[in-house]
Amino acid sequence: MTKYVCTVCGYVYDEAEGAPDAGVAAGTVWADVPEDFVCPLCGVGKDMFEEQA
Repeated sequence: MTKYVCTVCGYVYDEAEGAPDAGVAAGTVWADVPEDFVCPLCGVGKDMFEEQA
């Protein structure tokens, strides 16, 4: 599974863990995360995340 990092605050979305507090179940791949998802820490949109190398 892949991780995606918020380029604003550094929050890491881990596909294996999901974001349960934001309503995204564990195992949810980034492509299936809703387009209206916002960073739980700073509130920026999904477009501000980059795949972690």
